Amino acid sequence: MLRLNRLILKSASTRSSTLLSRQLGSHEPPCLPLLPSHHLAHRTSTRFLDIYQLGNKEAFEKERARLTDEMNRGYFADMSEFKQHGGKIAMANKIIIPAVAAVKFPALEVNYSDGRSLKLPISSHGNEAGTSKLDIPKASLLCLSFRASSQAMIDSWSKPFFDAFSDSKNVQLYEVSFVDSWFLSLNPIKRLLLRIMKKSKPDGKSVLERQIVYSFGDHYYFRKELKILNLLTGYMFLVDKFGRIRWQGFGLAAEEELASLLSCTTLLLEEK
Repeated sequence: MLRLNRLILKSASTRSSTLLSRQLGSHEPPCLPLLPSHHLAHRTSTRFLDIYQLGNKEAFEKERARLTDEMNRGYFADMSEFKQHGGKIAMANKIIIPAVAAVKFPALEVNYSDGRSLKLPISSHGNEAGTSKLDIPKASLLCLSFRASSQAMIDSWSKPFFDAFSDSKNVQLYEVSFVDSWFLSLNPIKRLLLRIMKKSKPDGKSVLERQIVYSFGDHYYFRKELKILNLLTGYMFLVDKFGRIRWQGFGLAAEEELASLLSCTTLLLEEK
């Protein structure tokens, strides 16, 4: 019996070695079970539903719709559009958006390079504990960048804005860089990354500070709420003291667009 078991094991080992050598010799990948295309898409996705959501049909459908959306819209679609319009997906508002028609800017958690966190926009509705009414700005310019290539676009808006309102204590300026990678959003990596990130440099001569902050994690639904599709361009939002979007611009700033931004900000400062 012992001799028979040895022969069986030796035979199985020989068959495995022969199959492996044939696959390596012919440069063919090992056989894998065939999967439907939608299963392959789920396998390649880096996102997974929480276990408790597996039986939730609504959550599953929502996730499937998201996956389809992300597969239909990718880097090459963004690049194709960018070649056509250079990041200017639309012209900026010429006049201020009336308060009754304005929509809220979605809440966004950001981090400074020193690790401090903050929720934007700072407004009289839902402002953080410890923020007094005197600290709530009447106007905030939020400049959003999803790729490093859009920094020049951000600068074309933020620098003239800073120069125009450098002495105003009722205005705030934030440059927000987004980090969507789940790996870079892990706490140890995130802390290390923040240490080497670009820091805000207060100008002692100015009241207004150009604040550079970072937002980590999944921003899909944040982007959907703001109708942000192309990640290669820059997005500018002028927000009032109630957190409502009163003006928006895209891409590189034109002179007439800068004029509309500055005039709309002045109007917000005059609002009661």
